[in-house]
Amino acid sequence: MTTSHSHHESGHAPSVWGKIPQRNKNFTGRDDLIEKLRTGLQSKVTAVLPQAQDQSQPAPHALQGLGGVGKSQLAIEYAHRFRHAYELVWWVPSAQPMLVKSSLAGLAREMHLRVGPQSVEDAAEAALDALRRGEPYKNWLLIFDNAENLEINDTIPRGPGHVLITSRNHSWQGVVDTLPVDVFERSESIEFLRRRVGDGIDAEQADRLAEALGDLPLALEQAGALQAESGMSVKEYLRLLKEQTTRLLGANKPTDYPLSMTAAWATSVSQLKARMPEAVELLRCFAFFGPEPIPRDLLDELPETYAAGSKIAGLLSDPIKLSQVIRELGRYALVRMDSEARTVTVHRLVQALLRDELDKTDAESFQREVHLLLTAAVADYEPDDITAWPRYNNLLGHITPAEVKASRDPNVRKFALNIVRYLYTSGDFVSAQELVQDFADAWRADSGEDDRFVLASQRHYAIIIRELGAIEESFNSNKALMERMRRVLGDADEETLLLTNSHGADLRFRGDFAEALKHDQDSLGQHETVFGPAHRRTLRAMNNLALDHLLLGEYETAQTLHARVLKLQRQAGSKASRANVLSSMNNLARVVRLRGRYREACDLGQDAYDLGVQELGQDHPWTLRSSKDLSIAKRRAGIIDEALEIAERTFELQKRSTSLDHPDTLAAALCLANAQRAADHVEDSLRLLRDIVERFALMYGDDHPFKYGCDSNFALLLRVSGNEERAREIDEAALAGFDRRLTRKHFFSLTCAINLASDLSSVGLVHEAREMGERTLADLRALFGDDHPVTLAAAANLVIDLVATGAEEEATALREDVLERYDRVLGPNHPDVLVSRQGNRLDFDFDPPVL
Repeated sequence: MTTSHSHHESGHAPSVWGKIPQRNKNFTGRDDLIEKLRTGLQSKVTAVLPQAQDQSQPAPHALQGLGGVGKSQLAIEYAHRFRHAYELVWWVPSAQPMLVKSSLAGLAREMHLRVGPQSVEDAAEAALDALRRGEPYKNWLLIFDNAENLEINDTIPRGPGHVLITSRNHSWQGVVDTLPVDVFERSESIEFLRRRVGDGIDAEQADRLAEALGDLPLALEQAGALQAESGMSVKEYLRLLKEQTTRLLGANKPTDYPLSMTAAWATSVSQLKARMPEAVELLRCFAFFGPEPIPRDLLDELPETYAAGSKIAGLLSDPIKLSQVIRELGRYALVRMDSEARTVTVHRLVQALLRDELDKTDAESFQREVHLLLTAAVADYEPDDITAWPRYNNLLGHITPAEVKASRDPNVRKFALNIVRYLYTSGDFVSAQELVQDFADAWRADSGEDDRFVLASQRHYAIIIRELGAIEESFNSNKALMERMRRVLGDADEETLLLTNSHGADLRFRGDFAEALKHDQDSLGQHETVFGPAHRRTLRAMNNLALDHLLLGEYETAQTLHARVLKLQRQAGSKASRANVLSSMNNLARVVRLRGRYREACDLGQDAYDLGVQELGQDHPWTLRSSKDLSIAKRRAGIIDEALEIAERTFELQKRSTSLDHPDTLAAALCLANAQRAADHVEDSLRLLRDIVERFALMYGDDHPFKYGCDSNFALLLRVSGNEERAREIDEAALAGFDRRLTRKHFFSLTCAINLASDLSSVGLVHEAREMGERTLADLRALFGDDHPVTLAAAANLVIDLVATGAEEEATALREDVLERYDRVLGPNHPDVLVSRQGNRLDFDFDPPVL
C-alpha cells in the first residue's frame, strides 16, 4: 500500500460502516485511478442517466474491466482511504437481485429506520428513500460490486451521496460515468511484487515476472504469494509458469480467461497439491459456491447422514487441520480471508478455472459437497424462526451459483424450499417467486410432475402469489394441486395437509366463508390425527378454523378457539413462530372488539402491536395488520384522534410495503377512510373511498362480501355528503349481496341494514325505515344481546324512526333504556352516546378482517 494517501485519513469515522471487505495490506499504486474516481464522484452529473431526477446530484461511477484487474480491490481501497469523508459507507453485493435487496434491507436497520429484519422489500425501499433525501445522512457512499446486469440501475439511488459500481459489463458506459480499469502499469507490477515477495526479488526479476504474467493483478498476487511462501526463485517460477502455459495451450483451455492468469493459478495449485493435497480438495469445493463470502461457520463437521461419500468430511471433522488448510490457501492467495466477518472468499475467476479442470464426475461430486454443506448449515432451524434468519440470509448468495436446483437429494430439495419460505416469510415475495419457479422448472424436467418436491414447490408458489394479491390464480392452482396431491401422496401426507390448510385461506379470500368452515373443520381433524393436538401445524389449522367462525359472525366460538391457540402457542416447546403468535394475539383482540368490548380490545391490540414492532419490526405484514386493527379498536372506543393517527401511519407504511392494489393495503385504506369520517374529515374520506371502491371490486370480484362492505361505506359517505338517493341505491344492492352470500343474520348484513334504514329515513320513507330498524334490532338482540354497542346503535336509530312515525310513548321508553345501557357499556362521554343523546343517527362502517 502506498503512503501518499495518508493525509485523507482524518476526521470522524462513518456512523454506518457495513459489509466493506478488509483492506488489502498489499494494495499498490492506482493512485491516478483513485484520484480520478474521487474527482469524478465529487463532480456533477455528466453521463446520460435515464433514471436521474435531479441533474445537480453527483453521478454514479462504474469501474469497468476484465476479471482479475482489481476492480473490487480498487473499490475497497477507495472506501477505506476516504472513509472519513463519509457518514455512511455500505457494500452491496450485486451479482444477484435478491442479494441487493437483502443488503439494502440490512442498511435500513443500520440507519435505524425502524424496519424489521424480515421486511426485505419495504426495508430496502426505505433505505433508498432515505439516501435519496439525504436523511439522516447526506455524505454517503454505496458500492455495488459485480453489477453485471444493467437492471440494477433502477435500484441505484440518486441523491446527495456517491455511488460506485464495479462491473465487467461494457454497457455501463452508456448509463453512468465509467472509469476503465486495466492491468497494472509495469512500475506498479514491480512495486507490488517487491512488496509482496520482499528481499527474494529485485526490480529486474520483478520486471521479467510481470512481463510473463501480463501485469494482471490477480495473477501477480498469486505468483507473489507462492514465491513468498515457498522461497522459490524467480527463475524456477518462470520455468514452471512456462510449463503450465505450454500445457494449457496444448489442452486448448477456454479463452475466457487471460492465459497469464490461468498459468499463474495452475502453478500455485500444483505446488500446493504437492505440499498439502487436502487444501486443493477444499479449494475445489469452494469453486462450487458463489463468489460471495462463504461463512466460516459453514465448514462445520457434517452430520453422519451427510458424510457418507464426502471428499472433505474427514477434513471438516478435524478443526485444527481445517484451520491450517484455510490459512494455507490464504497464504497462497487462492482465497481471501476476512477475520472480522469470519468469511472466506474465492475470486470468481479462480472458481471458474478450478471448475474447468474437473471432469463431469468430479464436478458433480464437489457440487454435491456444497449442497450438503448448505443444507447442514440450517438443518436444525425452521425458516420462519426469526433467530435463524441471519443464518439463512448468509446462504442466499450461494443458492443459484451452486446450482442447488440440480440436486436430486431429498434433504437438499427440502432445504431449497426452506430458502423459499425464508424469503417470503421475511417479506421478499418477488425473490421467493422467482426462485421457487426456477426450482419447480428444474425438478419437473428432472423428476416429473408427480415428484413430491415439484408438488411442494407449487404449494409455496400459490402462497406467494396469494400474498401478492393474485387470489383467483392461487385458488385455481391449489384446487388442481389438491386433487393431484391426494392422488399421488395420499390424504394423510404432510404435504397434502399443509396444502389443505393453505387452501382454506383461498376459500376465505373468495368470500366462501361457510365452505371454508367445513373445509377447515376437516383439516383440523386430520392435523390432530397426524401431528397431535398441540403441534404448531395443528394450532395453525385451529387458528384458521377460528377465523372461519369469526367471518361467519360466530364470535363466541371464534374467541374460545383463538384464546386456546394463543395459550398453546405460548407454552414452552410449542415452536410457534413469532409471526404466528402475533397473528393469534391480533385475532383474539379483533374478536373481543367484534363482541363489543372495545376497551379490552384496545389493551390487547396494543400488546399485539408492541410485540410486532419489537419482534418483527413495524413494517412486517402482521405488525401492519395489528396496527390497522388497533386503529379500529381505538375508533370504536371513541379515541378518534389516536385512531386517525394510527390509520394514517399504517396506510402509508402498507402502501410503501406492497401497492394500493393489495388486500392488506385496501384494508388499511378503508380503515383510514373510516377514521377520517369519524374525525369529521368527510371530504378526505370520500375522496379516498372513490378511489378504492373500484379496486375492491377488481380485487375480490363483484359478488364478494368485502366488496359489498366497501360499497356500504361509500354509500354512508354519499349520504352524509347530501347524495341520499344514490346512497340508498348502493346500500340496497349491498344488503341484497350480503343476504345472498351470508344471510340476513350475519353481522355484516345487519350493520348494512342499519345504514339502509338511515338512507330510507333521509329520503322520507320513514315507515320503511322504522320497519327495517325494528327487524334489524330484533335480529341483533338475538345474535349479540341487548348490551352490544351495535345493538344499542340500532335501538338509538329506531327511537328516531318511532318519533317520526308517531310512536312517541314507545320511543321514550326505548330511549331511556338505550341511554341507561349506553352509560353502563360505553360510558357517558363516548361519541356514540353523545350523538344518541343529541337525537342524531348513528352510522356503522365496515372493516374487512384479515383472512
